[in-house]
Amino acid sequence: MRNSSPLLATLLLAIALPGHAADLTAQLTQFFKARDPQHAAGMTVVIRTPKEQWPSCETPELQLPGNSRQWGNLSIAANCAQNRRFLQVQIQVTGQYLVASRQVVRGSALDPNDFRMETGRLDELPPRALFDSNSVVDAIALRDIPPGQAVTASMLRQPWRVKAGQNVMVVASGNGFNASSEGRALNNASAAQMVRVRMGNGQVVSGRVDADGNILISL
Repeated sequence: MRNSSPLLATLLLAIALPGHAADLTAQLTQFFKARDPQHAAGMTVVIRTPKEQWPSCETPELQLPGNSRQWGNLSIAANCAQNRRFLQVQIQVTGQYLVASRQVVRGSALDPNDFRMETGRLDELPPRALFDSNSVVDAIALRDIPPGQAVTASMLRQPWRVKAGQNVMVVASGNGFNASSEGRALNNASAAQMVRVRMGNGQVVSGRVDADGNILISL
């Protein structure tokens, strides 16, 4: 009877682990789907950490560092009272993303027909990949983009709303007042970007470009 104890313990562990594995995977999946409900339907969570290093309690408190990426390989803390374990997980997400439908030449103004949506693994895309065709409307290509290439924000820029040397209207606003005056832009900038402006008296100010090309300054 004494010799059967190790065998019994092994059998009990073998029975318990699958249930624990299913529960922990389910908890992690629920955690990450709640974090990114937009892509929940196409999400799969894979635990890379060996089972013997998993937390011992049934419902560990899950916590991600504040600067964690959205998908891919992540490290997540699983806390059981004072006992903390770090789990290595892979967040796999399938969804639609933007690719070039034909050769895009550097410097060209982009047309909706230059792109199409494709379905695949979002977690394997390069950083700042684009998932919406609206993000390329009126944009300018900063590099050649071959057909089938996933499109990223770093490949594009918005058209200049203000160009260096252009006369612009500077609008300053503060608590209960507004004032405007004309100046000359010192750099190119698209809408919502910052631009430096030399005023008529020689003073240089900085403000943000609005959709109409005015330079807004808050005092």
